[in-house]
Amino acid sequence: MATANLSDYDPSKVPDASEMRFGIVVSDWNQEITFSLLDGCVKTLKKHGVTDEDIVIKHVPGSFELTLGAQLMAENEDVDAIICLGCVIQGETPHFTYICQSVSMGITQLNIDYNIPVIFGVLTTNNIEQARERSGGKHGNKGDEAAVTAIKMAALKRDMTE
Repeated sequence: MATANLSDYDPSKVPDASEMRFGIVVSDWNQEITFSLLDGCVKTLKKHGVTDEDIVIKHVPGSFELTLGAQLMAENEDVDAIICLGCVIQGETPHFTYICQSVSMGITQLNIDYNIPVIFGVLTTNNIEQARERSGGKHGNKGDEAAVTAIKMAALKRDMTE
């Protein structure tokens, strides 16, 4: 939502994450944006007790590859949640629509298939300025939001399976 600050939240409502391990899959396409999302995500995880050793970061070429990157992480890393970070900017062709639909459907399917929280931290914007505003600009950083979501979902899974 254009009026919401993606970095605003009540830290007291976020579970302690010091005993959790997170995977992050980040797209190298639009890296000005995605690396800023990554920075916000990592800082927020650390703010809630996650150590460097408990953050696994893997890079993929573009947002389309986030799904397979997250699947490989789910199959090969012992993590409590996986955060997918990317940025798709509207262009003049339908490519934007195909990529956005594929990534969102793929991430949804991974949640179901692997029974692990896989978080959609992908910006889908009309232009680069909107992406900048949501990756550390006036609307905050979706990387922060993705990290908080991952912590909450990992805690929910632990609570429901214990």
